[in-house]
Amino acid sequence: MTPLQFEEMHAPLWAELEAEVGVAERKRKFDGARLATLYRRVCEHLALAQARAYPVHMTQRLETLTQSAHRLIYRRHDYGMARLGRLVLVDFPEAVRAHGGFLLAAALLFTLPLLLAGFAAWHDPGFILHLLGADQVQNFEHMYGDDADAFGRKRDADDDWTMFGYYIMNNIGVGFRCFASGIFAGVGSAFFLLFNGVQAGAVGGYLIQAGHGQNFCSFVVTHGAFELTAIVLSGAAGLRLGHAWLAPGRHTRLESLRLAAHHAVVVIYGVVGMLLIAAAIEAFWSSARWVAPEVKYGVGAACWLLVLAYLGWQGRPRRTGQAPQGGDGHAR
Repeated sequence: MTPLQFEEMHAPLWAELEAEVGVAERKRKFDGARLATLYRRVCEHLALAQARAYPVHMTQRLETLTQSAHRLIYRRHDYGMARLGRLVLVDFPEAVRAHGGFLLAAALLFTLPLLLAGFAAWHDPGFILHLLGADQVQNFEHMYGDDADAFGRKRDADDDWTMFGYYIMNNIGVGFRCFASGIFAGVGSAFFLLFNGVQAGAVGGYLIQAGHGQNFCSFVVTHGAFELTAIVLSGAAGLRLGHAWLAPGRHTRLESLRLAAHHAVVVIYGVVGMLLIAAAIEAFWSSARWVAPEVKYGVGAACWLLVLAYLGWQGRPRRTGQAPQGGDGHAR
């Protein structure tokens, strides 16, 4: 395709984005969904124009246009309750569903090793010593034993607030490693998913075999809905980075990586929120001995259903017999 044909094909869309940007800059009010859609399309056109070495005047026009739209979308409206509400109710679950194939791969990389290691440690308690030191195993037995003051608490932790801070640092650290290491062709993300799955499964299988199954399972069932799901989502976002590096398509590798990170970062915003929720539940609810295990199982089941329903259906467009009249078509 010649530069002239490319410009004639896409000029109406560029003009529409220019008009939207002009209206937004004058009135400071615009259709965010339409502007974002146009912005993504023009970013793709800019990448193609740069890759094909089209004339400088064309690439400069597209660069100016995308920079103006980016400023409106990501700087002026990144803050405030309205933006946060859209992120929670629409953008995050939509971004998760857009990572469907990577999400499936991440779930398998985490879940299968977890189940296999859990069975191995349950069948042969000595298996866990291949993964953890004897002092670490003893510490886990203390944390989930019947004589523990609070389940899951480290020996040197004085209260739930101390553990809350520890869980935040630990959870976000795990999630960040699963995501950021994806830049190494996805191998890093796959490794950390496997590693965390094996370790979690081995600890669980060992504690169940040792007679601490009710204490351990009632502890993890509630916050696990948020924490384990967030780890898998982080891995899926990391795998997308790796795929962008290995299979850049018509883009350069750096451009492909930039575009993948632009979409994956929305998932990471949601992951951070889920890990904060998990840390709060883990510190103040999961560890509580005054809550009966049956209650924790019931609440945990409700949380798992809530998380799966939220990620699977929240933010989908309304299904009606007529085409939506304006707006972004998302459920409110």
